[in-house]
Amino acid sequence: MKRYDVIIVGAGPSGLSAAIEAAGRGLKVAVFDENEKPGGQLFKQIHKFFGSKKHRAKIRGFRIGEELLSEAAQKGVEVILNATVTGLYQDKEIVVRIGDEVSHYKGDTVIVATGAAENMVTFPGWTLPGVIGAGAAQTMMNLHGIQPGKKILMLGSGNVGLVVSFQLLQAGCEVVALVDAAPRVGGYGVHAAKVARTGVPFYLSHTITEAHGEDHVTGVTISQVDEKFVPIKGTEKYFDVDTICMAVGLSPMSQLLKMSGCKMEDNPKRGGQVPIIDEYGETSVPGVFAVGDVSGIEEASSAMIEGRMAGVCVAEYLGYCTEEEKKAALEELTEDLESLRQGMFAPSNRGKKIEKTDEGIEISSSLLEKGYVADDEIERFPGVTHKVGVHPVMECTQNIPCNPCQDACPKGCISIGENITYLPIVVDNSECVGCGMCVASCSGQAIFLVDEDAGDGTATVTIPYEFMPLPKEGSKGYGLSRSGEKLCEATVVSVKDMASFDHTNLVTMKVPKEFAMKVRFFVA
Repeated sequence: MKRYDVIIVGAGPSGLSAAIEAAGRGLKVAVFDENEKPGGQLFKQIHKFFGSKKHRAKIRGFRIGEELLSEAAQKGVEVILNATVTGLYQDKEIVVRIGDEVSHYKGDTVIVATGAAENMVTFPGWTLPGVIGAGAAQTMMNLHGIQPGKKILMLGSGNVGLVVSFQLLQAGCEVVALVDAAPRVGGYGVHAAKVARTGVPFYLSHTITEAHGEDHVTGVTISQVDEKFVPIKGTEKYFDVDTICMAVGLSPMSQLLKMSGCKMEDNPKRGGQVPIIDEYGETSVPGVFAVGDVSGIEEASSAMIEGRMAGVCVAEYLGYCTEEEKKAALEELTEDLESLRQGMFAPSNRGKKIEKTDEGIEISSSLLEKGYVADDEIERFPGVTHKVGVHPVMECTQNIPCNPCQDACPKGCISIGENITYLPIVVDNSECVGCGMCVASCSGQAIFLVDEDAGDGTATVTIPYEFMPLPKEGSKGYGLSRSGEKLCEATVVSVKDMASFDHTNLVTMKVPKEFAMKVRFFVA
C-alpha cells in the first residue's frame, strides 16, 4: 500500500492550494481527482475574480487554474487523475478506482476538497433533454466550445446564474429571461447590471411551472409566486426556448467525510450537510481536514485560502514546521480570508435584508428587483461624479470585496479607502488621462469613462466590451440604457484591444450629450 504524508481528494482551487502549501514545506503530497483534467471549476471560469492582488483579483479563473497547476508541479505534487475516491476510513486509508482497478492508499493526514454538486428543482417536464445545470452549460461553452442552446431561460439570480447568463451571451446564445422565485437578485449587483444592460429581462418572484416539448424542450412557462412561493394562477408567461438552465444553489459533496466518522451537521447557511470543523478546517477526526465548498459554499477565492490554511496545519501536525511558524502563517491567511468575508455578501449576512451600504447609502431597489440601477438612483453613489473632460464613472453600488480599480489607475484618480469593501470614489483634484486601465481592470465591468461634453452637442462614453465580433471604428448602432432599452443612435469612435486589458476591450461611442450618464452598452 502506497503511503503519503498528505492525501488530498479533489484537484480544484482549494485542493491544489492545500497541496502547494504542504509540498512547499517538504511534505510528500498526492492529489486524487475523478476528472481527466485538474483544476476543478476554475477552467470553466472565464470571468475576472474579485478581491485584491493577494486574492488574484482581475485574473480570469482559468488563468488562476494554470498558475496553481504550474506551482504544484514545481513543488513536486503528484496529481492522479481519472481517480475516483470511493472510500475514506477512520485510519486515513482511502480506496480509489482508477480505470478497472481498485487500489488502497494511506495518508498520515487527509484533506477533503471534493467541492459541491449542483442542486435541481422539479416541475412538469424537468427531465426533458434541454434542461441542464449552469455548471454543465459552462462545461459545454468554456471547455468544449459548444453552445448549450440557441434560446435559453436561466433559473436563478445568484452569482452562478448571473455569471453564466453573461457567458451564454458571450457564446452567442440568446438569454430570453432570467427568473428567480426570490423577490431580490441574489448575486452581486454588478453581475446583474452587466446582464441587464444587454437587454435580458429579470423576472423576480417568478418560477418555472412547466417545461414544454415531447422529446426535447421547446418552450417554458413561468408564473409569479406569492410570499409562500406558491404560483399565482393567471400570471403565466410563455417563452419559446430550446434550453432551460438552472442555477439554484449547490450542495457540499461531504459523503467521504461522513464515511470517515467526522461529526456532521445540517447547516443551511453553509449549504447543507457539512462537517463540523474548527477555524482552519480540521474535522472532529484528528488529521482530517475539509476545505472549499465541501465545508461550506463560498467563492473560489475563499476556498484557495482555506486550502492554504489546511496545508499549513498538516505541516505542523506532522512536524514539518513549528507552532510559531504555523501561527504566523495562519494569522496572515486569516487576515486575507476575513477581508473577503466582509460587506453585504459576507457569510454572516446570509438571509439578512440589507437596506444600506456601509457608507449609509440606501441600496438601489431597482437593482435588487430588476437587475439594474435606475437613473434616479445612480447619482447617490460616490463613484458617480461629473467633471469637465474625460473622467471615470464607477457604478459600483454594493459593498463587495474588490479593489483592482484603485491599483490600476496610474494617476491615483480612484480610491477604495482602508476597507476593501468600501465603495470607490474619485479622488479630489485628480486628473484622468483616459487610459482606460480602470475600465479594463474592473471585475464587475462597472466602470465607464465619460466625457459629458465632447463638443457639437455630443458626449463620449467608453464601455467594457467582451463580445465578438468587436465593432469597428465608424460603426453605427444604438446606445442602450442600464435596462437594455435603446436610447439613441451611437457611433463607435474608438476600439482599444491591448494585452494589458486581458480581453476586456474598450469601446468608445459618441452619443447625444443628454445621454452621457445613461448609455451603458452598444449594439450595432
